[in-house]
Amino acid sequence: MSQQQPQRPQPINYGDVFQVSGDLAGQPIAPHDAAMMQSAETRVIGQALPHGPAAVMQSAANWNEQAGLLGHYDASSITTEQGVSVAETTLPGRRVYTEYVAGQVVGQYMSTDPAGDGGGMDTNITIGEALEVSAMVAGDEAVEQSDAAAIQATEASATGLNENLPGGDVAAEAQFAADDNERILSERDKTSLADVLTDASPKILADKAATREDAERVVGAELRNRPEMDARPGGVAASMVAAARLNEESRQ
Repeated sequence: MSQQQPQRPQPINYGDVFQVSGDLAGQPIAPHDAAMMQSAETRVIGQALPHGPAAVMQSAANWNEQAGLLGHYDASSITTEQGVSVAETTLPGRRVYTEYVAGQVVGQYMSTDPAGDGGGMDTNITIGEALEVSAMVAGDEAVEQSDAAAIQATEASATGLNENLPGGDVAAEAQFAADDNERILSERDKTSLADVLTDASPKILADKAATREDAERVVGAELRNRPEMDARPGGVAASMVAAARLNEESRQ
């Protein structure tokens, strides 16, 4: 009776732990990748985040190394060529950090900024501000039906009504853009998220602080309209989740 050979362990790839696509998704997370992200977080944010992308990458890289799949000083070819980075965006009274591997968003973090020019202001992130963060992080992306649905859900959450508001300024513009983009072949000619969401706060009919319930509503709307049922990295749902998390932490 023949014995089955033990299966070789499979590496933990970027696509296993982050919402990424293309060549990056199938690339094993290497120890040097994690070290680069830890360095980037520390340099820009001031510390490596306890549960941030660098920590996730380190855990995955440790497993890959212990399984004998990668060496301690190995780096992924795609990160060697395209790198990792942490970008900081400043808003009144707060900062937004977006983390990238090979140009793809792997994490987003918001923090209040006591030294900013928002002294004395309410430090809660509003729904409109979360949309503006999406414009900065995923602004180059063309508006899709999932984005329009998520934006309609944000306006419904802002007003407290139980249905979407297709007539809302931002939602209407997003829906028009999504419909129009489906008919346009050239990516460069399509309306982007930045075109629709830059300076979104004044256009929201009744802007308010983002809550966990708001975020869950927006996430559901976005996922239902995405073919792969995954949220757009740095998109409307991701920014709402980050905003709601910060608001919750500020109340503790």
